[in-house]
Amino acid sequence: MKKLNYEKLNAFIGSDVIQPFYKIRLERLEFAKLANIAKRKNPYLFKAKNIETAGDLAKGLLDAFLSSQEETIFGDLMESLAVHVCQEIFNGKKAEQGKYRSVDLIFEKDGKTYIVGIKSGPNWGNSDQVNIMRRNFKKAKALIRTEWGKKNLVSVNGCMYGKDNVPHKVNKDPDLSYYKICGQAFWELISDNERLYLEIVKPLNHEARKRSEEFQKEYLRVLSEFVIEFQWDFCDGIIINWEKLVKFNSGKRS
Repeated sequence: MKKLNYEKLNAFIGSDVIQPFYKIRLERLEFAKLANIAKRKNPYLFKAKNIETAGDLAKGLLDAFLSSQEETIFGDLMESLAVHVCQEIFNGKKAEQGKYRSVDLIFEKDGKTYIVGIKSGPNWGNSDQVNIMRRNFKKAKALIRTEWGKKNLVSVNGCMYGKDNVPHKVNKDPDLSYYKICGQAFWELISDNERLYLEIVKPLNHEARKRSEEFQKEYLRVLSEFVIEFQWDFCDGIIINWEKLVKFNSGKRS
């Protein structure tokens, strides 16, 4: 079994995780428009938080807009990191998405073939979505048995963070059973390194520091524009006109 090359790992985190993440965040800032966001966010929620100043509300709208897709975006990039790690250690393969639904990674370890659907965290879906994943795992197993001649197949719902104290999700149909492996256990499964879940924090932090300054400058520029525009459109002087804001968001003719 290969050992993980940390120089390559750190370079991958910089080029394929942090760099595209901040690029996407900057692009979202570029296309952020106060009017569009104000129409889509819940004004009652901001009122319930007792927000009273234009600056605080404009910041709340901008932050809500930026954070709305961040976990999905970052999760996809971290999935690419997981696949990269498994390729380095076990010659794992990125699954063909049109062919193996709900499966992101396939690799062999200790005489078993693992088919893995990767999610950010453990609370990713409702019971219907989980059942769809189970059925897709079953179909993937059938294909792999037929095309690859593999028999010892293990289905895994791998979660990049979190915990699950009862990982084996048993079904009377063995092909619908799967393991939900989270956090430290997930990273160890794909790397055979029980400390990997901790060791990826340092390069993430290092690369993020290099990128965050540029983002912060652009964020403050956009926020200042939001504050000025919000005061002009939704304030009486320095006081938020909540009736005007709610009408804009929810009125029949807005």
